[in-house]
Amino acid sequence: MGRIIVCRHGNTFDKGDVVTRVGGRTDLPLSTSGKAQADALARLFADTSFRAAYCSSLQRTRETAAAILSARADGPDLSVLPFLTEIDYGPDENVAEDKVVARIGEDALRAWEEDSRVPDGWTVDKAAIQDGWKSLLTEAARLPEDSTILVVTSNGIARFLPDVVDAVPVGLQPKLKTGAWGEVACNTGTRILAWNQRPTV
Repeated sequence: MGRIIVCRHGNTFDKGDVVTRVGGRTDLPLSTSGKAQADALARLFADTSFRAAYCSSLQRTRETAAAILSARADGPDLSVLPFLTEIDYGPDENVAEDKVVARIGEDALRAWEEDSRVPDGWTVDKAAIQDGWKSLLTEAARLPEDSTILVVTSNGIARFLPDVVDAVPVGLQPKLKTGAWGEVACNTGTRILAWNQRPTV
């Protein structure tokens, strides 16, 4: 009976930067504020002993995960899982947000943010992402009691985790903000204990 701590990577843009929609084909490192967010997550989970740790191959997830794991000398090796790589935003990949809205419309963007309905042109294999999450939930459920798995990914991937969890808080919004985390308990069933929380430390 274990649990999963899922974190979204830190910011890739700082104040004053032109913010674009960064998907799986755009491999940006953490920005200055993103590194601070990763450090905040590291402080929050400094007393957590992780049994396994997973991220995508993208720099922003690897850097965030490495910061969290660096808080303890006894951390596990960081492993890459391909399904954790951010989705492909198609014609909106690495495009400024105002231009994305101009192409797909505010309603379509809101439907994505609130209900994970995929806008026209984006490439999202929901079934594969959900299957990846199911595998991690199964892995966590088979661990010894109080074992914890760390997962660092992107918003387009994290938002599909609640779809495969047995007990989800009413009204939960699927989006994880940058530098935010969630917790899923895996025992006789799976249950979201926290979602879209940012460290206060």
